[in-house]
Amino acid sequence: MEQPVTAFLCLLLGACAGGASLQQAFRVEPDNITVLEGAAAVLQCMVDNPSGVVQWVKDGLLLGPDRSIPGFPRYSMTGDPSKGEHHLRIVGSRLADDASYECQAGRSEDSPGIVSRTALLSVLVPPKLPIMKEYETDSTVTWVAGVEYSVTCSASDAKPAAEISFNKGGSPLPEVSLQVNSGSNEKLSSTEAVLRVTPQSSDNGKRLVCAATNEAVSAPLVAGVTMNILFPPEPPTIEGHTRPEIKAGETLKLTCISRSGNPLATLQWLKNGDVVSTSWETDDTGRASRSLLTLSIKPEDNGAQLCCEAVNQVSPLPLPAGLTLRVVFLPTEVSILGSSNTPENKQISLSCSTAPSNPPVQLRWWLGWRELTTAEVTVSEAAHGGTVTVSNLTHVARREENGLPLTCEAFNEAVLFTRSASLPLNVQYPPQKLWIEAPPPNSQFRAGTKVRLTCFASGGNPAPRLVWIKDTKSLREGTQVASGKIVSKELILTTSPSDNRATYRCNASNDAKSPALTAQTRLHIQFPPIDVKITTTAKEVRRGQALTLTCTTGSSNPFATLAWFKDAEKLKGVDLGRKPAEFGGLSTSGKVTLVVSSSDNGQRVTCQAHSSILAETVNTFHKLNVLFPPEFSAEQPATAQAVEHGAVELPLRVSANPPELSCSWSFRGQALIPEGSPRHHLREGASLCIWNVSRADAGPYRARCQNPEGQNETLLHLDVHWDGRAQPGGAGAGAGGLGGRGAAADPGGPAGSGRAVRVPCGQRGAAPCPGQCPPHRALYTEHTWHEGAWHSSTLTIANVSAVHDYATFTCRASNALGTDTLDIQLLSTSRPDPPTGLKIVSVTHNSAALEWIPGFDGGLPQRFRIRYRWPGAPSALYVDVFPAQTPAFTLTGLSPATPYSVGVSAHNALGESAQGPSITITTAELHVEEPTAVASEEPKAEAPALPVGLAGGLSALGALLLFSNAALLFCLLRRCQARAGIQREAEERRKPSAMNDYGSGEAVNPAARRTLLDSYSESCTSSAGSSMGAWPGYGPTRAYHPQLSSHPEGETDVGTTGAFASTDSVFHARWHGPPLLHEYEDMMEPRVYEELGALYPQTPTPLCPGLAPCQDYMGTYAWRGQALAGSEAPLRIYDRVADTPPPGADEELPFELRGELV
Repeated sequence: MEQPVTAFLCLLLGACAGGASLQQAFRVEPDNITVLEGAAAVLQCMVDNPSGVVQWVKDGLLLGPDRSIPGFPRYSMTGDPSKGEHHLRIVGSRLADDASYECQAGRSEDSPGIVSRTALLSVLVPPKLPIMKEYETDSTVTWVAGVEYSVTCSASDAKPAAEISFNKGGSPLPEVSLQVNSGSNEKLSSTEAVLRVTPQSSDNGKRLVCAATNEAVSAPLVAGVTMNILFPPEPPTIEGHTRPEIKAGETLKLTCISRSGNPLATLQWLKNGDVVSTSWETDDTGRASRSLLTLSIKPEDNGAQLCCEAVNQVSPLPLPAGLTLRVVFLPTEVSILGSSNTPENKQISLSCSTAPSNPPVQLRWWLGWRELTTAEVTVSEAAHGGTVTVSNLTHVARREENGLPLTCEAFNEAVLFTRSASLPLNVQYPPQKLWIEAPPPNSQFRAGTKVRLTCFASGGNPAPRLVWIKDTKSLREGTQVASGKIVSKELILTTSPSDNRATYRCNASNDAKSPALTAQTRLHIQFPPIDVKITTTAKEVRRGQALTLTCTTGSSNPFATLAWFKDAEKLKGVDLGRKPAEFGGLSTSGKVTLVVSSSDNGQRVTCQAHSSILAETVNTFHKLNVLFPPEFSAEQPATAQAVEHGAVELPLRVSANPPELSCSWSFRGQALIPEGSPRHHLREGASLCIWNVSRADAGPYRARCQNPEGQNETLLHLDVHWDGRAQPGGAGAGAGGLGGRGAAADPGGPAGSGRAVRVPCGQRGAAPCPGQCPPHRALYTEHTWHEGAWHSSTLTIANVSAVHDYATFTCRASNALGTDTLDIQLLSTSRPDPPTGLKIVSVTHNSAALEWIPGFDGGLPQRFRIRYRWPGAPSALYVDVFPAQTPAFTLTGLSPATPYSVGVSAHNALGESAQGPSITITTAELHVEEPTAVASEEPKAEAPALPVGLAGGLSALGALLLFSNAALLFCLLRRCQARAGIQREAEERRKPSAMNDYGSGEAVNPAARRTLLDSYSESCTSSAGSSMGAWPGYGPTRAYHPQLSSHPEGETDVGTTGAFASTDSVFHARWHGPPLLHEYEDMMEPRVYEELGALYPQTPTPLCPGLAPCQDYMGTYAWRGQALAGSEAPLRIYDRVADTPPPGADEELPFELRGELV
């Protein structure tokens, strides 16, 4: 306030001082103006006779005389100053420019200062864009029709205050309440408007707009939202149901339509209150919802209530539309309850009923083409508005009505409907006749023969069931075959001992509940002893004691005779007689007593059971275990020689039982203790080895050996040689007594590049030791030769010494370029290494071809042995390979479809190798052809009478046919006679019949007993064993392909008494043959047949002792097919098989190649 007063005083003083000079005055003074924010504002000021400084004042603030007004870049003074124009120009007007302005001219010497009137500059500010408090601008708001909503709109910071209005779809809305409030600046104002609106369905999609305006804007500022109004749909309608009734099986398509609504309606179909469809589609253009329902009409749809419901999220309740179905349906099935099977002359009761139908149907019965009237019909209501018709029939069945169709027919003539159900009438009546085709009652067969039994039955409904029964055991074998009114069942037996005197019965029965018809036959079977066992009561036997062995055979028919052998010597035994045994046979017993010596230890005493009628022999053996004190061999040397400074072995050949010995050596009465001694060493077998022999070592050496049975001793004199010319460390001749053989090592291999090479021995010196070469002495010979770039050296060792020569020999080759060595180890003979690479070459149902890679033979000839076992077998079986060193073999006598674990081992004179890796073999299945049913001939009806002329022509034709048939029969007869002659010649050449081989047993030809017993000289580890087999007679020589029998893994264990003898001591016969043809589980002794393989392997005919080849009882074997001599083969009982033996049979082998290899 002080500045305007000061200015005024200055102007007044200036005016007084000027006096009468021209005074400055305003020609134009500024006026109040109003401008929009941001626009340019000009305040005019024009001064006449300006003499003072002109400047502007803003709200009392002098802006300064400078026309550019420093400090205010938007301010400037415009106009021509010379004309007194001092206008104030403000660009980009702002709210800060809203103020009062004065134009002042300062005093001068001539004139006082002047001040213009105050001018107000008003700056108009437009409002900001309006804002809806509850909703976002330009958004879509969802409201429910009929519900009141509040909308608040505000426009802030305006000058003057904004005015706010609302419109809906372009139509203004009244009843808006306004309220003005201060803005963000004291010169600004904010306006807030509140609208209360109740939307309707017609407002859906319209825009609700809030408009704000004041003097600063030419057009209102707006903010708006789009209204999404939710409202329920219209009630739905159903289209597509045009007929009042619909047939079952037709397809009904219904469409439900619901119009309007926001959102569009959700549709669903209900059937009897259950939802059946929830699928629908919407049409936004037409604003409608549609749902299609497709129904396959069924009888149960009759009277069903269909309903379509429309609903959206604002519907208070679903809007329904419904209809009721009227369905016409016929019965879908006709069923007959009850059994049409009935015995003859019995009443049958059946019930026929229909499925529900609308309208109802009628029922009637037919038997064949005859209508039955003995029925009662009832009609009753059923579900879904239908009816059920039931007819109950009673009828007495006759045999002649068997097989006729019994039909129930449902019909309705009004709708032209018919449907029926039928079943055959089955009248049951028993079979009329039963008979068996079997061998003649007095026929006798050898075990292993195939016998055919056929049972026939005629008549009966249903067809009779034929069951074969052996004694009391039903048999599953055989297939029943029907031919017309006759049925048959064939039973093919591979006979065994249990079939002797067994009754085979055939029963025929059916469901007629009449007693079964039965027929039976009985077989007579001859068989050798099932097994042979040896028992003794002595727990231990010593040399010089008497030992009694008792031999008992298993059942045989006819009985067997016993013979005793000790190796090759026949013993005199005592016959203990015979007694009845299983399967209708006889068991023979005998005993032998012998005084044993030490030489008998390990020998076999064989009990041989021979059947003269069957020409078969079964045997077992008992290995003698004689206890005796040590005994020195007759080959025990009395002297030994050695070379001084060499080494010598004093051999000891002693035997004892038990074989565990303790031996000690003494020299000139002084005991030698090898333990820790640098020169005395005990070798295996208690031999004494002396190293670095001196002259003082010469003299007598005493060896004393003992076991639990006693002790014995022997003397051996050592003679030491020395000579000044002898090589140091020489072993001397005869050292160790192992001589007679030489050893040579040939390293071979290339030398240097074409140069000569020396191949000296690696070291010369005293006694050889492992890893060094032996010294050159008289027993070593070295031979070296050269061939081009190859250089070879051979070292020959004569009279190999166990002490000196079992070592590593080193051959060293050297030249100017360097040295190379080769180590060769000389080993003693030993047991062979196990074979490797066992593999299967081929497999059939009863054989397997094997190959393997032999291992090292231990320096001695080796043989191979195959071990095999099947599941459930108590022990493995062994078979020796022949020829002995062949690495391939065919294992025969196996059972079809059976897994076998097979391994192979090797053995030589020093023992048997470890068992090689085993493999598993499964044999193929045996395919047995089923008997073909032969249709029975039906009786032919008589032909009608023919005219005389035609009869004469036919007679002539018949005569011609008879003549041609006679000629054909004559030719066939001549051919059969020629074939019979050839067959008789073959039988004469092959007169001896085949005999049986029981598993791994031995059947002994008396003329070959010594050869057999000599084969038993090989020692075994067990105390007793059993072996059975077949020994053929002599025959022509041909290529040898033996089929070797197997022998069990264990030997017989001798118990304290016969009654307590182990079952393992009995050798169980193995009955060969197809396992599927006959069952004997309920008749055999435990472990007699089950583990022993094929029945009666093929073997040549034996020679009876002192007689021609046996011909009295030649059985028909499964593998030979020879008929029983002297018996009459009935028609249709036995198949003819070839008489020629299969390849590989032993008939034509030399005698020394026959029998079992042990």
